[in-house]
Amino acid sequence: MAFTAFTASSQYDKDETTIKFEEVFGYLESHYVDEFNGSKITDAAIVAMLKELDPHTYLIKKEDVTSTNDKINGSFVGVGIQFQIIEDTLTVINTIEGGPSEKVGIQAGDKILIVDEENIAGIGLKTGGVRERLLGEKNSLVVLGVKRRGENELLDFDVRRDKIPLYSVASSYMATEKTGYIKVTSFARTTPGELVKAINELKEQGMKNLILDLQGNGGGLLSVAKFMADEFLSDDKLIVYSEGRSQPRSDLIANDVDRRGRPYHEKEKGSFEKGKLVVLIDENSASASEIVSGALQDWDRAMIIGRRSFGKGLVQRPFNLSDGSEIRITIARYFTPSGRFIQKPYEEGVDAYRDDYMNRYNNGEFMHRDSIKLPDSLKFQTLKLKRDVYGGGGIMPDVFVPLDTSELSQTYRKISRKGLVNTFTFSYVDRNREALKKDFPTFEDFKTNFELDEAIMSEFWELAAKEEIEFNAEDYETSKKLIHTLLKARIAANLFDSSKFYPVYNEMENEIFMKGLELIEGKTINKLGLDY
Repeated sequence: MAFTAFTASSQYDKDETTIKFEEVFGYLESHYVDEFNGSKITDAAIVAMLKELDPHTYLIKKEDVTSTNDKINGSFVGVGIQFQIIEDTLTVINTIEGGPSEKVGIQAGDKILIVDEENIAGIGLKTGGVRERLLGEKNSLVVLGVKRRGENELLDFDVRRDKIPLYSVASSYMATEKTGYIKVTSFARTTPGELVKAINELKEQGMKNLILDLQGNGGGLLSVAKFMADEFLSDDKLIVYSEGRSQPRSDLIANDVDRRGRPYHEKEKGSFEKGKLVVLIDENSASASEIVSGALQDWDRAMIIGRRSFGKGLVQRPFNLSDGSEIRITIARYFTPSGRFIQKPYEEGVDAYRDDYMNRYNNGEFMHRDSIKLPDSLKFQTLKLKRDVYGGGGIMPDVFVPLDTSELSQTYRKISRKGLVNTFTFSYVDRNREALKKDFPTFEDFKTNFELDEAIMSEFWELAAKEEIEFNAEDYETSKKLIHTLLKARIAANLFDSSKFYPVYNEMENEIFMKGLELIEGKTINKLGLDY
């Protein structure tokens, strides 16, 4: 089927290429010194071929297609647990609300030792092995043998697999009496419903201003990016347009309908077309995140705060291959409403492209805005206020916030590499859950009153010593605030739910958030004349 996409004018080249590939493969089969895996080297050849085109045209192996599409679809079929492999044992961090495991009584802290009569503890289990055993067909049965703290015998649970949502709105809460905060981690099919629900709930709590956090959001579906921008833009404004060699220009317009003629949402107006809006981005915000932030910046609807985004301005379409694998081909370039093409250069090849992140860091771009050199040829103007904005390599924020490296020490880096914060906080909450719930019955109680005392830190450093991380007083002083904030935030996430990480972390360590909150609560944004 893929060959039918070739035009008649390319027929000769196609035949020549196909014959050459078959000749090489035939010589290998006839003469190569050892037996070889034909499928493996074919995949390698395809991967190498696609690398010659652009960094975002790539092959997904058939064993990875399901998990890749799960992220886009916003759901998968499984038992409904968040887990971590601790000391070679599958440990439940949390159950998904309303999921199969919660329904049968599995709890945070449970250790799953047996899956369908197979021992999985102490065998070097990896994440892929967990997926193989716990994912499956909807309504299929899996029997889990669970060790629970305080119970002498294993507990058996019959769990029927079901559809499990993957939430892309990781957190939403009122940061102040009038400013709401929403953290979006991806652009999946479920994101529109999650976003509108979060906005409406915050509006019911009195939200007048909104901080939309797209830091670290690598993107997702173009249609979802269109929907998100539409929630904030009034009238029939252009959100993004795309065009390619075989694809004519396509415009996505606010207040439009989808390709089947159905409205994206019931209301004619977006959920937050009026009110102060700040969008947070960083060097890991890419693709759909850049479409949204670029559209809102071009229409002078939002102030963009943070650091220059990744710079992905290419659109991919998936094509299924006969063996169950999938190829994602770049079919078009996309442009922001002002005409900016924000794709960073990739002419020097995929390897150089992947080194760009480190090159930006080494060049000082993350710490100093002046280190970012953009020629006037990449300068555009916003559509309402005629402010200067740039294309050619990501979205440049309106307000630059440098990366703070002052709290990083060698000891902290070792702690981070070992995943020590996650391991310790889970264990600490698991051992003290009942007492913690009694002392801090609500998250607000915890956030206001919980402190990391000497006893807790002594336990933490004992665990560090077991991982061959020596206590260093100077390093600890350097990284103390960061370590304490991460510990408190992760304890909150384990004690309540994962969304509670952000209210703790944001107010203590997230400098991009703090700058956004300062500006949205002050008069600065009003003076700019943005569209509120």
